[in-house]
Amino acid sequence: MKAIVQDRFGPPEVLRFADVEVPAIGPAEVLIRVRAAALNPYDWHVLRGDPKIARLLGIGLTRPRERVAGVDAAGVVEAVGADVRDLRPGDEVLGCAHGSFAEFARAAADRVVPKPAALTFEQAAGLALAGQTALRGIRDAGGVAAGSRVLVNGAAGGVGHLAVQIAVALGAEVTGVCSTRNVGFVRGLGAAHVVDHTAEDFADGSRTYDVILDNVANRSLRDLRRALAPRGTLVVNGGGSPGEVIGAIGGIARAVVLDRFVGQRIRPLPDRWDRRHLLALTELVAARELAPVVDRTYALADVAEGLRHVESGHARGKCAVTVS
Repeated sequence: MKAIVQDRFGPPEVLRFADVEVPAIGPAEVLIRVRAAALNPYDWHVLRGDPKIARLLGIGLTRPRERVAGVDAAGVVEAVGADVRDLRPGDEVLGCAHGSFAEFARAAADRVVPKPAALTFEQAAGLALAGQTALRGIRDAGGVAAGSRVLVNGAAGGVGHLAVQIAVALGAEVTGVCSTRNVGFVRGLGAAHVVDHTAEDFADGSRTYDVILDNVANRSLRDLRRALAPRGTLVVNGGGSPGEVIGAIGGIARAVVLDRFVGQRIRPLPDRWDRRHLLALTELVAARELAPVVDRTYALADVAEGLRHVESGHARGKCAVTVS
């Protein structure tokens, strides 16, 4: 099968379009014929082995642990393991499938769910990682409920545009922070207020929020706390640029320490997979309260180009790879 292969850490140029063997599956896994895969900031972090501390935390010490890149997929079940009972060949699914930049990918059966008919494969591919991140940040860590005043920093991005929709679906009054060109886009997602960060400072203290989801890490914790209500919750979700040793992990560690000494709640984003999260997302899709927006699509052979665009930080919504 055709796949995007990475044998060493480095820039997008290290990726190769090559022939590899179709992956074998275990008893609790499924083989997916990939129709589309999502491009995530996670992918360029793995591509570069960045931040360097992440190499000690499981992505690989001297080379990527997973030779075939990609983590999100949507497609059709090709085969199932002996212990899989609720999926069968021919089912259309979405979820986490390591090695998704390929014609076939394997996935744990409990990490995929049926694809909503309302979504294209490209939209569905963008729901798993970014959607779960947004759901955990807004609903679980943030505790957003009806009437909550919520600010999403980076509201036009892959996680941000889904977080805005999820918060609106929960009944929150949402403010989205984005660049000038994305003001209309974020307003169209349902945000009651939009802050153009090139012209306004959301952290000047003139308005405070019950929950802030920070997807960008371009403001200090002091700035963010200035925009947070006295008993509000700040959820810290990554960010960071290439070439770092600690990267966003340092900011998350500082947030954990600070939480012990202030009245506001400073929460790192919970890092866990749960099939119930995927099902909650597809329920929101079925209720027409959530829809991933696809900014650009790329052919499988052009994954490197797509990752350059995602790494630039200018992607609106999700970027997808059309495989077949």
